[in-house]
Amino acid sequence: MQALDTIGTKFLGKLGYLFRKCIFSVVSVGPIPTHIAFIMDGNRRYARKHNLKEGSGHRVGFLALTTMLKYCSELGVKYVTAYAFSVDNFKRQPEEVQYVMDLMQEIIELLKEESMVSKFGFRLHFVGNLKLLKESTRAAVEKAMAATANNNNIMLLICVPYSSTDEIVNAVQESYNEKRRKVQEQDSSGSGGDMIEVDSDENDQEFAIKLSDLERHMYMSVCPEPDILVRSSGANRLSNFLLWQTTNCYLYSPAVLWPEISLWHLVWVILNFQRVQPNLEKMLYNENEKLVKYENKNTKLRVFFRNPPLLVEYSTV
Repeated sequence: MQALDTIGTKFLGKLGYLFRKCIFSVVSVGPIPTHIAFIMDGNRRYARKHNLKEGSGHRVGFLALTTMLKYCSELGVKYVTAYAFSVDNFKRQPEEVQYVMDLMQEIIELLKEESMVSKFGFRLHFVGNLKLLKESTRAAVEKAMAATANNNNIMLLICVPYSSTDEIVNAVQESYNEKRRKVQEQDSSGSGGDMIEVDSDENDQEFAIKLSDLERHMYMSVCPEPDILVRSSGANRLSNFLLWQTTNCYLYSPAVLWPEISLWHLVWVILNFQRVQPNLEKMLYNENEKLVKYENKNTKLRVFFRNPPLLVEYSTV
């Protein structure tokens, strides 16, 4: 009896794969997004809805993520980003935070298992302020990234703990530190960076903090900007997620909780993305043109490096 159940499960799995292959062959006539990001909203509400323990919703949500990763891999999407845990989530009840952290460590161990890696061929990358994680979790994160570093079929980026404001502040700080080190190396006065003035009129423009510097120090610099952002549960807000990177992406918010998201939601959003993609490309082109003009402007930049703060005076001429 058990053998028959196993055969039946394998048959249904194969049938489902062939069915998806037919659907994806039609969808692939149009452009396929390179990067899809997900805000996995609704795990706790799903647990309450089905009278489950609150933590069980996160487990079911993980299964939904692996299923969506499988669909994206079959479709040819190269990057999938999942918003797993916000910096602000540390403000929740300590018991829930501890449960989520323990669950995440358990999930990390599952994700780096050989069967999962060989099944999807994915590279695992964690994005966020990893210093906020406890030492054992951070060690598990680093091992998982190292174990999958050579895979290139699809990259799964898990944002934990993450917020856009934290990402931007970190990028500004890292850019400042980088420029400050350069100034100190160039300083021949022996002031050691206590008070150094940098002026673009004196060919010191290399010390200016530029847009490209900020983007290079973003947590998400390891991948292109998302083409599509999906938020489950029908909420129309970004919740401090990828604010810098989602200027020109297509937003979709189906009215289902994250564990309930399905193949049809993915197909629907890609078809809609294909419909509006020419407009998105035009917007992106116009924005890039503006950025090029901005970078090429003559600038008047005066930067004072102290032990802190950093004072900046900036104007265009």
